[in-house]
Amino acid sequence: MNTRRLISAICAAAALFVTAQIVTSCGFVKYSFSGTSIQPDVKTITINYFEYKALKVNPSLSNDITEAMKEKYRKLTKLEQVDMDGDLEVSGEITGYDVKATAVTANEVAAQNRLTVTVKVYFSNRKYPEDDFEKSFSNYADYDSTQSLDAVESTLCEEILEKIVEDIFNATVAQW
Repeated sequence: MNTRRLISAICAAAALFVTAQIVTSCGFVKYSFSGTSIQPDVKTITINYFEYKALKVNPSLSNDITEAMKEKYRKLTKLEQVDMDGDLEVSGEITGYDVKATAVTANEVAAQNRLTVTVKVYFSNRKYPEDDFEKSFSNYADYDSTQSLDAVESTLCEEILEKIVEDIFNATVAQW
């Protein structure tokens, strides 16, 4: 009885594999090892400069996220990056940059602080407009309150931006 189940499972897996190969080869959806699902006729992407609109200022954050986005798409897709009118277009703005206490001691003193960055993203797919969206992405990193924000800010921002860029990438071309 177990042998029949094993053979049935193997046959089902083989049928799914063959079906996936037929669908992929017919050009319905292109899949890659990076986890992207980009239509075969989508060839270019425009990544616009992310404007800084948060109240608390971090002068390098706009450039950092813009360059991180470009690098992510360059490494994980075959899309050609163009300055304007790409098949896909990603633009956005940094809308939040906040520090708040997350852990308070018995003496009502902050023991730990949290830096949170929020980015509003506008995604446009000129070939498949049903994929367009406008969405906010946010992430944070905690640090010990004995450290000043100035001392840890660049490391925290790098960590936060890495997560935000991953989330934006997944929402735009991995469709997660």
